[in-house]
Amino acid sequence: MIKNITFNYCWLLIAVSLVSCLESPNKAAPDTTEVEHPNIILLMADDQGWGDTGYNGHPHLKTPNLDAMAANGAVFERFYAASAVCSPTRGSVMTGRHPLRYGICTANCGHIKEQEITLGEMVKAEGYVTGHFGKWHLGTLTRDTLDANRGGKKENDQHYAPPLKHGFDVSFVTESKVPTWNPMVTPPKSSGDVNGSLVEGQPFGTYYWNGPGKIETENLEGDDSRVIMDRAIPFIENAIKSDKPFMSIIWFHTPHLPVLAGEDDRMAYAELSEDQQHYYGVITALDKQVGRLRDKLKELGIAENTILFYTSDNGPEGKSVTGRTQGLTKGLKGRKRSLYEGGIRVPGIMEWQGKIKPGTKVQIPCFTSDYFPTIANILGTDLKNNLRPYDGMDLLPFVIGSVKERLKPLAFEFQGQGALIDNEFKIYSKDKGENFELYNILDDASESYNLAIERPEKLKEMVVEWRKWKTSVENSAEGNDYGNIPL
Repeated sequence: MIKNITFNYCWLLIAVSLVSCLESPNKAAPDTTEVEHPNIILLMADDQGWGDTGYNGHPHLKTPNLDAMAANGAVFERFYAASAVCSPTRGSVMTGRHPLRYGICTANCGHIKEQEITLGEMVKAEGYVTGHFGKWHLGTLTRDTLDANRGGKKENDQHYAPPLKHGFDVSFVTESKVPTWNPMVTPPKSSGDVNGSLVEGQPFGTYYWNGPGKIETENLEGDDSRVIMDRAIPFIENAIKSDKPFMSIIWFHTPHLPVLAGEDDRMAYAELSEDQQHYYGVITALDKQVGRLRDKLKELGIAENTILFYTSDNGPEGKSVTGRTQGLTKGLKGRKRSLYEGGIRVPGIMEWQGKIKPGTKVQIPCFTSDYFPTIANILGTDLKNNLRPYDGMDLLPFVIGSVKERLKPLAFEFQGQGALIDNEFKIYSKDKGENFELYNILDDASESYNLAIERPEKLKEMVVEWRKWKTSVENSAEGNDYGNIPL
């Protein structure tokens, strides 16, 4: 059983047990192709913009390891976060479903519900050992200790949802943001987004948790990306010793504010401003850990049996490139919190040595909700009987080139904004779907020319599709996806 069913749903088990087709997840009908069980690693940066990588032409930033990963695998030229802020996007990765289906409306809103089937639970059913490292932000991690934004506050007890309750054997996580250097210590206010009541050098008010009620106190100094990887790599080594496939989710805090880089990582940008040195420095530090991870996979002899994904949870912070919010959108309109391209188009890399041809470029639009069905199909797990809508699609046919167009569009809704993206066009609304703009996103990635008047039929077609999707999301939000509880 993937989830422990609560007492309120026990009456359903009798009915479900009588209907074999409701068993979930089920294996797809066997064929002549052997089902593979590769190791799986999902990497995510926090607030890294579309333009914030070396391989995408940044004028200053050095990311040699991300560049090598991109060269050795597939780069998605149109990859999107499922939302314009962190928590909802993370929910989409974890479930393959839009976060409004289960109440994660923005950062610090809602949590992963018990009835949701997570990536951790899905792969554990296939014999995987699972670990989650870094930023969680899908619920609180403590009921009795004041922690971060919501932890330890009675009014947030209902949002207690640590990784170990959602399919992860091992975790080393924070509820939400931490400084990118000395993550448990309050940095200078110049690093950005530091609560005015906090004192530099004193505790930041957050903790790393390595299990229920277990606060980590050792090895928490220096670069935060290194602190995270110091836990992820031993997990991988232990999984290999136990001769089990593993899934490791590694969600970095970088380059989310407060942004502070170590001296060594700033040196490469010494000719630039102090703010640029820190911003580029923390991404360079993250990049070093990506390289460290890839080197370890080679050392362990598992690089060819490991699939890696890399992305960001949304576009860059800030209204413009100022202070420590130096992230670039590479000319795209909007930034974090916007459903224009700059707020949701993010770096996207997929590497699977021996399976994905080096130098692959994917022009088809894809997004973070696609991870779940992609992994399900790799493992031969059939999602059809889960009795709930999924928003994502399998990425592999796009990557290997067997499918040239996306059949299911990418749909978005966030704080009064709506958007829908197909293979060529995009609609965008800033007034809760009352009015929409229309762009040919292939020819006009900067969204500078509204085609709504010139192409009324296309506009109407896409608006109808978006409203149909919105109705489905609203139905999910009412709890109707959980009428039949999968086993």
